[in-house]
Amino acid sequence: MTHKQILISLLTIFATLGLTWTEPAVAGLPPGNAIKDPYEILRNSLPVEQPDIRDIQHTLEETNESLKGKRWPLLSKAISHDQFLLSRSKQKILEDLPKENRQEGERLLSELAENLDNLQNETIEQNKSRFLDERRKSLTKISDLEALLLGDDFPYSIPEEFNDLPRLLGRANVTIKTTKGDLAAVIDGYNAPLTSGAFVDLALKGFYDGLPISRAEDFYILQSGDPKGPEKGYIDPNTKEERHVPLEIRVKGEQETFYNKTFEELGLYQETPILPFSTFGTLGWAHSSQALDDGSSQFFFLLYEAELNPAGRNLVDGRNAAFGYVVEGGEILKKLTVEDEIISIKVVTGENRLESHA
Repeated sequence: MTHKQILISLLTIFATLGLTWTEPAVAGLPPGNAIKDPYEILRNSLPVEQPDIRDIQHTLEETNESLKGKRWPLLSKAISHDQFLLSRSKQKILEDLPKENRQEGERLLSELAENLDNLQNETIEQNKSRFLDERRKSLTKISDLEALLLGDDFPYSIPEEFNDLPRLLGRANVTIKTTKGDLAAVIDGYNAPLTSGAFVDLALKGFYDGLPISRAEDFYILQSGDPKGPEKGYIDPNTKEERHVPLEIRVKGEQETFYNKTFEELGLYQETPILPFSTFGTLGWAHSSQALDDGSSQFFFLLYEAELNPAGRNLVDGRNAAFGYVVEGGEILKKLTVEDEIISIKVVTGENRLESHA
């Protein structure tokens, strides 16, 4: 497919999602945020300020290039940095944890120290597959520690005008069963509480069960959530009206969440959202071309790769809300068509974080 064909296809597809378009200068696009690992995006989107654990995390994440080049001395130096930092800052990290989480935190820190020792051994053995396995275990421990650092307090305020909408005050894990197989996704209520809340609320109601894949464009998009019948979204049984969710996007460095404003309207043309559309299987909330706040139940999976559409430079960042990422089952997404349907969406963890003010 030529660049021109790609451009024309994107114009057609994203127009149907309610996006406006200003033609980009395709040649010379800067690389943007090329992170494609959903777990890495989710780690970095947590509202955690503890500098030492973040330093350890980022050092591990940045070992990719050295690992590709088999630069084992550099890898050893990076792991030594993390070992020293963990030893020096362990007590400070524990003190930063809520008191009720410190015992669990001490266990995780001890296990992380053991994982780092194993990583250092793998730099000596120069075993890439075992290094990757130990790094994955280390980063999982770090994710668990960062979740403990957050505790039960939700760090952001939500405008009172949205008090009638459900909100997810944290994260949830869901299983999406389809006619081609199962997907696992993490739904991020920290950075998109209203969008995530609407999705999890509808999943718990069984709203999505049996709904078809209504749009399937190879390499670009899968969309579902259009209910059977004339309605385009979820009808609230109390008001008898369609429930609407505002466009909701957070940007790094900004204290408040942006509601019902696109990056274009805000003048943030090249910003990258905290939850970017930069990885295969990003979950996004659909709205019409007439309004930003009329998304109700329809959602989509983005299927394109970051190389074609860098974060902060693509057609969706700043115009639609991302609210989660598929972390398992990406191969299933590639098989789904309009002949398929969602059998069910089950909330595995995080239901207790859903709050309704209705």
